Amino acid sequence: MTTSIVDRTQELAAFLRTRRERLDPRDFGLPARRQARRTPGLRREEVAELAGVSVDYVVRLEQARGLRPSADVLEGLARALRLAPDERAYLFDLARQRPRDADEPATSAAPSLARLVADLSPLPAMLLNHRYDILAWNPEMARLLVDPDTLPPAHRNAMWLCLMHPKVREFYLDRERVVREGIAHLRAAWAAHPDDRALGDLIAEFTAGNEEFARLWAERDVKVNGRGHKVLRHPEAGAVTVQFETLRPLQDPDQLLVIFRAADAESQSALDRLCAG
Repeated sequence: MTTSIVDRTQELAAFLRTRRERLDPRDFGLPARRQARRTPGLRREEVAELAGVSVDYVVRLEQARGLRPSADVLEGLARALRLAPDERAYLFDLARQRPRDADEPATSAAPSLARLVADLSPLPAMLLNHRYDILAWNPEMARLLVDPDTLPPAHRNAMWLCLMHPKVREFYLDRERVVREGIAHLRAAWAAHPDDRALGDLIAEFTAGNEEFARLWAERDVKVNGRGHKVLRHPEAGAVTVQFETLRPLQDPDQLLVIFRAADAESQSALDRLCAG
């Protein structure tokens, strides 16, 4: 398989174009005569004016002509393009304007974190790295989703399960939203770890082998979603609505501790029956 490592210049260009094209000129109070446009969104000269840079600079950025924008320029572009906080962080990561940890990504859980995951029982919990590899899990999470012990190590990945596992593929009632949010989170991790070949290989595998992933990945959504809810269709417990919370250990900020809780009394009863079995 060909390894896909982040080409920051090309990705920065594509990201700026897609963010510019999604903007509605009417939101900027532009004159009506400017509404007859051949392309969606704002024009490059409008972005340049809003960001306080030259039109030529925006053109060169969008054509991936090797510029290394400063933090001040990135702030101007983020403001002009009305980027959300996660998108702004993604932009800065692509331009290498944020400090990053030089340590190798974790492939196993630190003993203290593995114990913490176990101690969270009876709440379903698991520990992921930035690739969504499942590093640790407790029995409740194994019963609710799928037992990672039954999978080869290469498939102990939350995104792989959602995209490829025959049972988990049909597990989420609002599947498109769950997959979309997962991909938006994975894209942020991809920019923050541009030299992670294993992550690049994983994304290349998903893009080539899964039409749904390829379609949503091309939209370049970026969002780090730390909490929310999911509606599950469990083959034994039936419908279960869970709230999830995602925490980052201070000493291992690239890892994610995911904890599920029942969202209502019926879901709690379903989880109790499932975990008692």
